[in-house]
Amino acid sequence: MTELDFCMAQAESTTVRLKVSPEIARIVKPGAPRDAQLAAARGALPLTGKDLLTVLFFLCNSRDVEIKKEAVNTLRQLPETILTPVFKDESLHPQLLELLARARTSGVELMAAVIIHPATNLKTLLYLAGKASTEVLERLAGHQGLLYQSPELVEAIIANPAAEKALKFKLGWQEPVLESKKVDTSDNDENADEDEGRNPTEIESLLEDADEEGLSKYQIALELKVAEKIKMGLTGDKEWRTLMMKDANKLVQGAVMKNPRISDGEVLLVAKNKTSSDDLIRLILLNKDWIKNYEIKKALVVHPKTPVPKALRYISFLTMKDIKNLSKSRQISNIVASAARKELEKRIKKQGG
Repeated sequence: MTELDFCMAQAESTTVRLKVSPEIARIVKPGAPRDAQLAAARGALPLTGKDLLTVLFFLCNSRDVEIKKEAVNTLRQLPETILTPVFKDESLHPQLLELLARARTSGVELMAAVIIHPATNLKTLLYLAGKASTEVLERLAGHQGLLYQSPELVEAIIANPAAEKALKFKLGWQEPVLESKKVDTSDNDENADEDEGRNPTEIESLLEDADEEGLSKYQIALELKVAEKIKMGLTGDKEWRTLMMKDANKLVQGAVMKNPRISDGEVLLVAKNKTSSDDLIRLILLNKDWIKNYEIKKALVVHPKTPVPKALRYISFLTMKDIKNLSKSRQISNIVASAARKELEKRIKKQGG
């Protein structure tokens, strides 16, 4: 393999280092025959999959106008059957995925593959969030794990003109209040200019202002945008986590579960809350440390959103007393209650033996 440094012609010089085969190096390296580069740009050379995408990546940024134009056209017209197998390679360079995102933004299935690829970086996802079609935005919003980690994606999706209202509402967007419907705040007119000048996305500034005004965290929370709430859920203290867990937006609630300071006690409250969403219960089930907690495990057995196979599996870990209570309970599914009775009978026989 040959390692090539490639400087992209952007406002800020960016060096991309790619390992390529000797065959590709002969085509794209400085001083390579123009005829070979032009043929490659037109897709006329016997290259497939990752090699073809890599060559086009270099040639799409060529200083030769004709080669660049041909490479861009080829990339935009390549059949999906050629590009789809490329995504099986988890070692793809992030720049190759960004190239695809920019050249084939309207390709729903291709973009769905880009979104879930482990090498895709935040820059590429933000590009899609701001430029993609309605169908692609739906795919992006469906991967809530990405949104928890990057609140900026939420704002970018909401700001995209292609985002439908239903999707924006799902992400916590609210209809702007018409001027005629705004509450009269004439008493605060002297501070109006200052408020309008503040950037609402600068949450630190907002918190400082609120602290100076003596506002409670609950009052501050009422003014936060969805992305800001997600950030507070991810990083806030226990009081903030409690407030954000009560928020109606599932992304905000999920962000609290991702907070590294969340305690087992807080997780237990979520597990005991029968109205907790499927997403929250799934996050608990995926965390091995939380599952080790007996009380959390017991709460999951009886929670209506816990998948039945999981609930049945955890029954065998419960104490005799709890299994007896489960076997008599009418507040759980018949399947779980029946499994509890069978486990109880098995233990009684074992003790008798």
